[in-house]
Amino acid sequence: MGLTQAHWQSLRLQADRLRGQALRDIVAADPARSDEFALRVGPVYASFARQHVDGAAAHALFALAGEAEVSQAVRRLFDGAHVNASEDRPALHTALRSDLGAGAVAAQARGLALESRVRMDRLHQAVLDSGVTDVVNIGIGGSDLGPRLAVDALRDFHDGRLRVHFLANVDGSAAQHLLRSLDPARTSAVIVSKSFATEETLLNGAIVRDWLGGSDRLYAVSANLDRTAAYGIPGDRVLPMWDWVGGRYSLWSSVGFALQLAIGREGFAALLDGAALMDAHVLEAPLQANLPVWHALMGAWNRNAFGHASHAILPYDQRLALLPGFLQQLVMESLGKSVRQDGQPAALATVPVVWGGAGTGVQHSFFQALHQGTDAVPADFIGVVQPAHDHAHSHRVLLANLLAQSQ
Repeated sequence: MGLTQAHWQSLRLQADRLRGQALRDIVAADPARSDEFALRVGPVYASFARQHVDGAAAHALFALAGEAEVSQAVRRLFDGAHVNASEDRPALHTALRSDLGAGAVAAQARGLALESRVRMDRLHQAVLDSGVTDVVNIGIGGSDLGPRLAVDALRDFHDGRLRVHFLANVDGSAAQHLLRSLDPARTSAVIVSKSFATEETLLNGAIVRDWLGGSDRLYAVSANLDRTAAYGIPGDRVLPMWDWVGGRYSLWSSVGFALQLAIGREGFAALLDGAALMDAHVLEAPLQANLPVWHALMGAWNRNAFGHASHAILPYDQRLALLPGFLQQLVMESLGKSVRQDGQPAALATVPVVWGGAGTGVQHSFFQALHQGTDAVPADFIGVVQPAHDHAHSHRVLLANLLAQSQ
């Protein structure tokens, strides 16, 4: 059912009650809060204990989620219902990494995803057999941000057989600076564009094609075989894209080919398995024990009950430095709407401005405003408990900074 102003008014009343209470007092008043406001899914632990919400407000939030039929909506998403109302199509990125969807539509999508994995493995081997040492991923938006983040974040798990680079900006200086560091005789490129009509991608692709001396070492990820063929890339060097996978969710598809080239087949499969673990949790856990539902409700609370217009992402791990940029597209493109699905104007704020940066560096730039400025800014502090390096003291200092700044 649709939510009404009355539903949101109940939240605003809760916010008005809490607005004058300091967060430290709310935390101190509930000794069990650190356990009751925390969840774990596999290796992921999330604490919401420092959100400006108490038990009564949390109860109201979960009542709102029940009224909105969130669990049923998630089920429809997984099963392939046409949740994209404006384009009348499903959004089945979950089928790329799990078989949790029920029904023929989800099963067909899962089958196509598995077929694509086989083709990815074949082309992966072809790239290795070609003797190249470097591969350039050419794309923009979802065809760049997700794979670029994952390649950077998982650098400790690269198998060392190929070096992967990214070219997105249409500014020619980006191409010039990248290509001058590579040998055209030992480089391949993957052009990623669903329509194969994205101006920035095709311009950069042409620069790289000319630099390579032709299209013999070009690969593509696209849904438009006619255009890839006209570009000089035959169908056996093209991986598929589908209209039921939005670009900002496409990392898990053949758009992640560059990532597989970096971390290997087994690494990419493990990444999909991790996503499937969270998928199963989202689908099966009750609302009050559902980590992403908690996160979403806190976002709705901060934006529409407290009126906070921005949301900071603060990863305390340099490997996640690109996470704020990835989440900017994921969140702001998904929720950046001014009308509801029925075409009526939205009566509520739909999205915060997402921004951020990697700690501890950002502590010396904008944290002064977070701590002492006039605007309250909800923030996600993200840390990694077990590092992939041997500098134990550095890691203790890093985590100490995360805990101290969030406190």
